Amino acid sequence: MAVDIHKLIATINPDLYHGVSIDKSEGKKELITFKKLIQSEGIQKAAESANPNPDAQYQIGYDSAGDTLEPIYFFIVDLMDDFGLKTEKIFDSFTSSPGSGHFGELGSRATVMQQQGSKILGDINVVLRSVLNIVYDLRDFKMRLEHYSDLKNNKTKEAALLALKQIWMDKVDISKGNSSIKAMALGQAGYQTLIDAFLFAKDAQDVNKLDLNDRVKRILMPRVQEFSIWVTNSEKELQKRYNIEKSYLRSQVNSLKLYSRWAKPYLIAAHELEMGQKSKEPALVKAFNTIMLDLTLLGKSPINPKNAALAGDLPKDFSKLKIRRGYNSVVIVDFKFRGIPQRIGGAQSHYVFGGKTNMTFSAYALNDEELERLNKELDDSSLGDVLNLIEGSTTESLGNLEDEINLFLDDIEPEPSAPEKAASSNDSSNPFLALIGSYNGSSSKQASSPSNNGDLVISPDNFLEKGHLRPFAQGSASDTAFALFDIYKKAHGMVSYT
Repeated sequence: MAVDIHKLIATINPDLYHGVSIDKSEGKKELITFKKLIQSEGIQKAAESANPNPDAQYQIGYDSAGDTLEPIYFFIVDLMDDFGLKTEKIFDSFTSSPGSGHFGELGSRATVMQQQGSKILGDINVVLRSVLNIVYDLRDFKMRLEHYSDLKNNKTKEAALLALKQIWMDKVDISKGNSSIKAMALGQAGYQTLIDAFLFAKDAQDVNKLDLNDRVKRILMPRVQEFSIWVTNSEKELQKRYNIEKSYLRSQVNSLKLYSRWAKPYLIAAHELEMGQKSKEPALVKAFNTIMLDLTLLGKSPINPKNAALAGDLPKDFSKLKIRRGYNSVVIVDFKFRGIPQRIGGAQSHYVFGGKTNMTFSAYALNDEELERLNKELDDSSLGDVLNLIEGSTTESLGNLEDEINLFLDDIEPEPSAPEKAASSNDSSNPFLALIGSYNGSSSKQASSPSNNGDLVISPDNFLEKGHLRPFAQGSASDTAFALFDIYKKAHGMVSYT
């Protein structure tokens, strides 16, 4: 379940946005305790007990059973765009009463998405098992081929020959049953020296030089000659099969990537069609035809210190200073809607919603590092939880074999050109990264440095940021939030607000 974005912001920057007691001494103690909770439990867990305190906040309500939610929502979206805000939908959740027709129809659609996603995941598991088996086979083939390579090296020739003789006795000669070298040496009297003699003889001529009885020599000589023929032919056949298996591995890995991309939209759709858990919500009576919607929009606008300095909003020196990181005016709009879904017929029926809408406009000032951390935490707390369950269970299997997969796949790839090398440097042999969009493009370089546990470390504000940039961003965000609220209020003829 997604964490409240306001609580996340209060946890990311507790000094500024975590509300504390009015009493200074009690407030300091509370803030210190909260920071210790963040260090021990992490942001996601600590956010549950955060007390958000934005720079400014305005609330307004609109109740009309005849008007639908869509015009209100898109009026705010377009208005945010007009103010130059880059707007993103952060949270989108709905809950229908179990007795409503909307509940049944959306539940059926979710079931279809789940079934289709499960089918593709089943195909992925089949291909995954095939990939693992191919990797194990290629590993054995590679070890065997190394023996043949060692035969061409005088320093390792003898050891390689002995290893191949052992393989021949265990894999080829053993098929003769009681007539095999091992069976005769271990089970029949008079042939105890047969194994040692076979391992010692380099070729058929060496057999005549050995101090053995004629019966053993007559058995040993054709076996040594048969082994020599096997060594020559088996290397060619093994190399051919090795190349075929590597090509098949490439095909199977590509299939995994393809299946992963096919599965992604169904998994996302199934997740987005899940209803929220609001069993104690008084508006959701089981037999009623009711729906609750929760939507959150985040609009951000980076401040330009140079332009602000030229306009007189910042000291003139800021037009020449090099700023270490950007600051942003951030406005968050929360919609809480309670209504009655009404089905509209046509080529494809759908629902419209009329009812009561409560909107909250909140203002924050966040630097680039804080925004990056906020986006990371939002991803981890919402859709990331669902995809990580799948990606984690599948990637872990291939992750342990990633180096070997790369080794085998790279071995059959032609030497790429410079542009191809640059393009392939962003790719990974792990196909399940496609589930979380890793094949959609290269990732951006992180502005902040990672800590030992992988979290992003946000450096504190310096003198210029604390005294000028942050206050300017706060004022800009507060003005924008009020303007959005005020324009909507006046556009709908309202006079009261909080």
